[in-house]
Amino acid sequence: MENFTADIDRIVSKYLKYGKPSEEASIRKAFAIASEAHRDQKRKSGEPYIVHPLAVAELVADMSMDAESINAALLHDTVEDTPLTLKDLEREVGPGTAMLVDGLTKLDNIQYSSKEEEEMENLRKMFLAMARDIRVIVIKLADRLHNVRTLEGMREGRRREYALETMEIYAPIAHRLGIMRIEHEMEDRCLRYLDPIGYQEILDGLESRKANDDFLASVRNRITEVLKAERIPCKVESREKNIYSIYRKLFEQNRVLDDIYDLYALRIIVDTKTDCYNVLGLIHDMYKPVPGRFKDYISTPKPNMYQSLHTTVISREGVTFEVQIRTWDMHYVAEYGVAAHWKYKYGLKGSMSADDEKLAWIRRLMESQQDSDADDFIHNMKFDLFDDDVYVFTPKGDVINLPAGANTIDLAYAIHSAIGNRMVGAKVNGRMVPIDYTLKNGEVCEILTANSSKGPSRDWLSVVKTSEARSKIRQWFKKEKREENIALGREMLLQEIKKQKYSPSILDEAEAVEAAAKKLSYRTAEDLIAGVGYGGITSLRALNRIREELSESSQTAEPVNPVEAVMEKTAHPKEPPSSGIIVEGIASCLVKFAKCCTPVPGDDIVGFVTRGYGVSVHRRDCKNVEKLLNGGEAERLVGVRWHVPPNATFPASICVTAVDRFGLLADIANIIANMRVAISGMNAKAAQNSCVDLYFAVNVSDREQLESVMKRINAVRSVVEVKRNAF
Repeated sequence: MENFTADIDRIVSKYLKYGKPSEEASIRKAFAIASEAHRDQKRKSGEPYIVHPLAVAELVADMSMDAESINAALLHDTVEDTPLTLKDLEREVGPGTAMLVDGLTKLDNIQYSSKEEEEMENLRKMFLAMARDIRVIVIKLADRLHNVRTLEGMREGRRREYALETMEIYAPIAHRLGIMRIEHEMEDRCLRYLDPIGYQEILDGLESRKANDDFLASVRNRITEVLKAERIPCKVESREKNIYSIYRKLFEQNRVLDDIYDLYALRIIVDTKTDCYNVLGLIHDMYKPVPGRFKDYISTPKPNMYQSLHTTVISREGVTFEVQIRTWDMHYVAEYGVAAHWKYKYGLKGSMSADDEKLAWIRRLMESQQDSDADDFIHNMKFDLFDDDVYVFTPKGDVINLPAGANTIDLAYAIHSAIGNRMVGAKVNGRMVPIDYTLKNGEVCEILTANSSKGPSRDWLSVVKTSEARSKIRQWFKKEKREENIALGREMLLQEIKKQKYSPSILDEAEAVEAAAKKLSYRTAEDLIAGVGYGGITSLRALNRIREELSESSQTAEPVNPVEAVMEKTAHPKEPPSSGIIVEGIASCLVKFAKCCTPVPGDDIVGFVTRGYGVSVHRRDCKNVEKLLNGGEAERLVGVRWHVPPNATFPASICVTAVDRFGLLADIANIIANMRVAISGMNAKAAQNSCVDLYFAVNVSDREQLESVMKRINAVRSVVEVKRNAF
């Protein structure tokens, strides 16, 4: 095995510049344990596995984290990939390091019903650990960054999948934590794999503008001379805009490189906040400011603690460029975010939890996701983490930060649960607006309340955008309307049972319903039914879990046909028909699925006796069925029901309307592939308002899987609408 002494010496040397000499021995011990544990392991690139923990530890040391963090970085894969246990680590390197490693270890020994559920539970575990100690996520981001740096070792499909997951989850987390250095590198490296053509176009465009380096150098020298004459100590440097940030502006807003004001930028770092504003005045004296392009993030910091003054100015040559002005402390926080805050507040002694005001969003995120299923958890988390923010003012001048797309109901619940529960209307900039009005930056919004309000409407659950608001609305219904929830939940379950053609007696199987409730984290069967009523869980998911419990106890409920008693003596095939359809009263029949509505298991269906081509199966809500009924051909309609063979799949078609952009097709195709759904065909055509309609022919097992695919696609950036479509 290679000798990595030089690598650990370099890491220790970096740590000793800010840390305690007494901790050197523990770092070297952690390295020795990791080296032995990973001794015979190789990475996909073929290099020794220990290279990865060393690289992660060095990234952590670069952020000036404590010895326990460096130790955990060295050991972060040992419990997951080697025979070592948490108790072994606790004994060898202490409980602090073991706790951090536990937070970084995936839940591999649990069986999950879907890949989405596995992803949700691993993310939930990471966030819970992060809420206890923020160092967990700092190490995880370093781990993820090094893996992104070495993606070439993965096969192409997995590489794109990994890059997409990083872009959708980990880069936004880095943004929320203010760790810009990691965020920008993750985004740029992932973009290279997700849209190599768009990535290269931007690189070529930037290369062609290298001549502007001389212009920036002359501006930098002039500013330095002026500030020196004013006796303001400073450092003036060029700032490179990251490629992904340019990519978003180009392809989301249909712009060209020349339209981007902050393509060229200078950063001025000074000693004090007062100097920041003095320098701003001097810059505006030297160059003409562009109206509407000044932002003061010092007086109003971003939620991720970022502070700077941003102004865009025009030189005498007519070149537009941006200037950022900040102090050294602000600069360190801008680069390392929460890691810098952790160091400043806690030094190298203790951990920081989500009880800290600046990290309270982690606790709120976890609280709002307690009742979510896998799809909702992942979708809501991505929405809450997304880096576009809206800043809204209350009439008292307080600034409320919300994700882009949030509305007045989201704002009401962000202020306080009681405000949201008593909300009856809203005013924006002094004018009445609809209750679901989408808020914009800088607007002043007043929430109107009334003590006589009957509380939130159930419709709000589909209107609100933030998981925090949705969770608080559900909590209100859960607490205030229990009897109503139980009645509504039972009604919704009976409707689903009828739709799936199962016997209503399934709800009378007390043991199965009780067991299903426990599996779904409800205390009693009544709580589960109430959960369906207030929107905590879908009726389909609850019913499926009840059926699973009945199946496990060998009491599987059989589908009930409305005319089953009449057809009792009709011969049925011993094996399920290959088509997956049983036609009532006919033992053997040619069956085909109508292409006008593409029914799949779970849809309410009806058969139509064609002339010479057997029975055509339609969804009952198909427009052609309505035409047959209105056209006097109702006598040719026959009863049909699903009887699906194991592992059977059925064709379906999806239409996706989205704002056209580079990488859109790849993002959607990756979502479908990740859900283990086969794509059998694809087409596209231009639509209005810079949109495109994408048509996917897919093979799914049932309606639940199809709706899950559509829900995941709907969460993809720039997607406007997803709907079922005819072939």
